[in-house]
Amino acid sequence: MDITTLSNKYQVRRLQKNDLEEIYQLCKSNPLFYKYHPPFATTETILKDMTILPEGKNYEDKFYIGFWDNKKLVAVMDLILDYPKDFIVFIGFFMVNIEYQGQGVGSEIIENSAKALTDEGFKWIYLAIDKGNLQSEAFWCKNNFIKIGKVYPSDSSPYISMKRQLY
Repeated sequence: MDITTLSNKYQVRRLQKNDLEEIYQLCKSNPLFYKYHPPFATTETILKDMTILPEGKNYEDKFYIGFWDNKKLVAVMDLILDYPKDFIVFIGFFMVNIEYQGQGVGSEIIENSAKALTDEGFKWIYLAIDKGNLQSEAFWCKNNFIKIGKVYPSDSSPYISMKRQLY
């Protein structure tokens, strides 16, 4: 997959160890997320997220990517291709820098990504949100995701599954 097609405005590239501090600063700017999804991010937990894979997947299927506005990290997204089944992309994490929130930037990234994923032949995007995080729920609903109805327990708060059909 050519990840540069996920945005027509921002530079997109895989994030690496040398990006940890910038990723941490972006996460630090979003305390509401961690209210529902503790513990708060550290460089160690970010590094783990960059490498963790669901069962049956390999690193060719995982894209832990950043969207850059010149030298400023605008957003982070974790994509897993063909998970949990073929033709489905799973967003494991998506966060927008607080400086760019409320301006349509996150929605623009999701729309551009959805178009690029459609062009790659994917049929669905799946994700899960933390139950009770109304900001997250509103964002994903605004971006044409619907609740699947499945709720999964976790240590902090249950996850609610959502999906979006691609055309």
